[in-house]
Amino acid sequence: MERLLEIMAHLRDPEKGCPWDRKQTFATIAPYTIEEAYEVADAIERGDMDELRDELGDLLFQVVFHAQMAREAGEFEFADVVEAICEKMRRRHPHVFGGAEAGSAEAQARAWERHKSAERQERAGGASPSLLDGVTQALPALARSEKLQRRAARGGFDWPDVSGVFAKIHEELDEVAAELESGGSPERIADEIGDLLFACVNLARHAGVDAETALAAGNRKFERRFRGVEQRIAARGQRMEELGLEELESHWRAVKLG
Repeated sequence: MERLLEIMAHLRDPEKGCPWDRKQTFATIAPYTIEEAYEVADAIERGDMDELRDELGDLLFQVVFHAQMAREAGEFEFADVVEAICEKMRRRHPHVFGGAEAGSAEAQARAWERHKSAERQERAGGASPSLLDGVTQALPALARSEKLQRRAARGGFDWPDVSGVFAKIHEELDEVAAELESGGSPERIADEIGDLLFACVNLARHAGVDAETALAAGNRKFERRFRGVEQRIAARGQRMEELGLEELESHWRAVKLG
């Protein structure tokens, strides 16, 4: 770890460091941090442990990069980051590091959320915080929708069963159709489609499915099948642009049946 910290400090050295690394800021590095987290998730999804090792290193480097910039600004150092997370983990796991009784995984998840809620209230200076406080704006839209819904559900703001979710999806779908049929403005159509997507995320949540993961899998499935359609057409010496929708759909069905 010390070696990595030394490398990072050397890269940021005002005189002998790397010109690219020296000119970076928290804002310019943040997109790379997010990208590296996604690449970690992708390696896990593919079950590639060698790749995962490398991607975890890249993600760790992002933490070190931010900590080095904070050190230069006189804000905090890497050791402070480590100390803060160690203290947080001990505080949020009293059943492991304290005298609290350990329960089921579900009970521990509820306790974790109570600890986080208490921390949010403390940060609010004793004022009543919103259940939605702390749901970062930087999350992907699907993941943020799910977190917002989970938070709201803790206050009882949730459908008792999935039938209510299905009804809401049909309602939102009808509203999208009405806007399209009436020639609604792009803003109104986008607004209604947003409501429809939010309702679909709610369905995933009620079904116990992570919406972001499900859509990522759907993307991969579409890509795999579409490439299969392209290969079938190319093998026949044809071009997609030359075929009608009915014939393209026929190829699609053939690839699905595989």
